[in-house]
This record gives sequence, C-alpha cells and structure tokens, in this order.
Amino acid sequence: MILVRYFAGARAAAGCPEEKVTGMTLESVIAAISRRHGERLATVLAASTFLIDGLANHDRTAVVPAGSTVDVLPPFAGG
Repeated sequence: MILVRYFAGARAAAGCPEEKVTGMTLESVIAAISRRHGERLATVLAASTFLIDGLANHDRTAVVPAGSTVDVLPPFAGG
C-alpha cells in the first residue's frame, strides 16, 4: 500500500486529507486517485507537484515502492 497525502486544493478536491492506494508507478497512483475522486481532483492533479517520500518527482513512470508516501502539492497562490 502507498499513503497519498493531499494538501490545499488537492485536499478539498479529494475530500480527505489522506488515503491508501495500490500502485506500482506514480502514474498508476495518479490514475487510481483520479478514478476514485473524479474530474475535480484530476484537474488539480494535472497541475500538481508530487513528492515521493519527501523528494520531488517529475517522472510519472517512476516506481513507487510499497510503503511509500506520495504527497500531492497543487500550485499555491499568495506571497
């Protein structure tokens, strides 16, 4: 299992702060949570940054080991 944690607008779109999913790659994790929560979250995910165990990852084909944490960070506004 992989722990997915949502922040800011991603949390609002998912309707929960975190959840567990199965997946082998970052893309499969993104697909699973998009199916689970629908178009609103999918739109946020398209613009989000993802951390795997605290490290930024821009390669959606990257393997996400079981037991990892994926943080979903949507674009932040303000300054």
